[in-house]
Amino acid sequence: MTKRFLRAATLGKVLVPGALLVLAVPSLAYANTATVTVTSPGPTMGPATPFTGVSSHADCAHGLVSGGGVDQATGDERSGNGNHVMGIAPSADGVTEFTDSPGVVGQDVTHWLAFGGSGSNSNTVFSTTPYAICLSSHRIRHTQVVMNKITGPSASLSAKLVVATCPEGTLLIGGGARTTPASVGSLKPIASYPTFDDAAHDFGQKAAADGETNPDSWTAVGGIGGGRNSGNTTYAYAICTGDDVNVEGLTTKVSFSEASGPTTAGTHQTATAGCDSPAEDRRHGNGRDAWQLVSGGAAASGGNVTTTDFTKAGSGGTHLTGSFPSDTAGIPLADGTTAPASWTASIHAGGSPSPNTYTDVWALCLNTRHGNG
Repeated sequence: MTKRFLRAATLGKVLVPGALLVLAVPSLAYANTATVTVTSPGPTMGPATPFTGVSSHADCAHGLVSGGGVDQATGDERSGNGNHVMGIAPSADGVTEFTDSPGVVGQDVTHWLAFGGSGSNSNTVFSTTPYAICLSSHRIRHTQVVMNKITGPSASLSAKLVVATCPEGTLLIGGGARTTPASVGSLKPIASYPTFDDAAHDFGQKAAADGETNPDSWTAVGGIGGGRNSGNTTYAYAICTGDDVNVEGLTTKVSFSEASGPTTAGTHQTATAGCDSPAEDRRHGNGRDAWQLVSGGAAASGGNVTTTDFTKAGSGGTHLTGSFPSDTAGIPLADGTTAPASWTASIHAGGSPSPNTYTDVWALCLNTRHGNG
């Protein structure tokens, strides 16, 4: 089987003799048995001191991780200037990170890590809450994690983009992003989104658009403000079905939304996308029972991320403070919530004005109607 992993960038019939017999394709005969559950242990306090980080994990007692998220409490808007997401990534045991050689780095993962970091501002109310999206499905019994990484960003006010691509013949069901080290206070992931390893999407530099189906890759973008460090690294993670999973008849679809802002220093903006909202579903009247959320993404960008190559926001301090499963109003979902349908992104401008800044959010939805359970 041909493998496609990585990229970085700066009805069928069965005929029985003597009878006219037509059988349904086996992949369409499965019962609708997919279950998606959100798990979260609640907040971990910190980081409470400048230029440090804190980690926490959410775990799947049943099923496999298809994606995950993070939400940060920052106190008032001013203290939020220094609190930022440093990573959302799968883990084999809830502690160990996949940071060594790129490629397939894990199988059947059941844990999700969330990292929060602080810049020059810190506050004792800072906290980081992880969320795991747990998928139980008769069709998707095995998963694999593909990781890719790139050195940087290192220069002030710069960004680096890296793409992890699923092996050919598998299905992307989620992804994540990470930057290291925590001691560089202005270093953080500023984008984590589904995409395609094809020319139309500039091999991951353009994000998957609203209504597009079966993206095969996940992009991470690391950004840096005024700091410099030659040892910075940005990681992208793609969560894919296992090589032995028959993906015929399985479909994922992207729901995307973009909101203007935040542009004023010390303010934030949110955006929410839902699995009942892609344009094609609105036209045909398909509801949430057709699509279940299995992952999501977020970005602080210069806008138009699905039509042009990714550009960073107008300030080096603009950062993610949340990328998490939510209700339609953008409220994080509680531990044990089943059949999640929406994803929310939360972006903070930081301590300086941030012109030409947009808040982007993606919900990745799995079709659980028509026997795709």
